[in-house]
Amino acid sequence: MLKRDPIFWWAGGIFVLALLLFAVTQEQLWLSLMIGSYLLRPTLASLGVGRRYLDERQLNIHYRSGNIGFALMIILCVIFAIKLSAENNHDFELFAATIITGLAAKALFNVILVKSFRETASKIIISVGLLVALFASFDAGSFVGIIVSVIPGLVIVGIGLLAKIYPRIIGIVILIVAIASIIFILSIRQNWGQIVTAVVIGIPLITAGVCLIKGDKNNAEVDAQRAA
Repeated sequence: MLKRDPIFWWAGGIFVLALLLFAVTQEQLWLSLMIGSYLLRPTLASLGVGRRYLDERQLNIHYRSGNIGFALMIILCVIFAIKLSAENNHDFELFAATIITGLAAKALFNVILVKSFRETASKIIISVGLLVALFASFDAGSFVGIIVSVIPGLVIVGIGLLAKIYPRIIGIVILIVAIASIIFILSIRQNWGQIVTAVVIGIPLITAGVCLIKGDKNNAEVDAQRAA
């Protein structure tokens, strides 16, 4: 049974807006806004917004159905990417970008929603470092090349470990480096591969930097005691 709560009316408004835009423009892409009306409630609930409008049973249903739906979408993206790649159609890169972005977003929110900011930030930086090292090693060509190519990623891993000891300093450094990296990557030549690289590497690092600077309540109390 549908609940007539604020989320319901916002979702209904998005649905009606999609229909009106389609009627005015005759552009079917506007109908994709209907997806927003359908996903609004579970998305807000996952982010901890509007949870009072859901009971535990609804939360459990949204969690299970969301995981199943996400898995099916990733599987279909993989199938379509393989098909297009076999046809030598480089549009498969769009599906590859979708897969990488979706998995990265899920992994990122898995640690963010824990709300242990400094520990989360360290894990994000280490994960990005390992990801950079992994992808860099693919084009190395030789054993020595692999060793050399993974060094930048391992440096990022080391920074992630140091973040536990010097959180605020590392947070500022990571934030500056992440923003500079995004600008540099996008300024070389904009294509889907570079945009995804900027998103998958830059956005998590920016998030980690903010988390390190923000800190946790317990960490703030410890810092205050040390300063005293």
